[in-house]
Amino acid sequence: MSDHTHDISKHRKIYITVGVILLIGTLCTFALDHFDSINLKKKVGMLVATLAALAIATVKGGFVAGVFMHLSNEKKWVYWVMGITIFCVLGLMGLTLWGMNDIPGQGHQFDLKTGLPK
Repeated sequence: MSDHTHDISKHRKIYITVGVILLIGTLCTFALDHFDSINLKKKVGMLVATLAALAIATVKGGFVAGVFMHLSNEKKWVYWVMGITIFCVLGLMGLTLWGMNDIPGQGHQFDLKTGLPK
């Protein structure tokens, strides 16, 4: 019976630790945007503020996936599938951003009357 209670207290410590990390991450994200003394949008621009917020969200998501979704104990092939999925998503996002200005009639590389490339 004592082994069973030991396992519960071990998991409770992990869950409390992750909860504290999530709380700190949320407070950091809030502070980056709302306090004028560290307002990144005004000091270094929107891109850096967005990247900082995304970095904090990625760390928080990693803790949630690793502990609460039990991905920290998965087999190696699960990580391969997740890695390939992330690679494909980033690739599609990159292709979308790269081709965003290639809309006929909207750029200088196209004839405005016909919509065809010059």
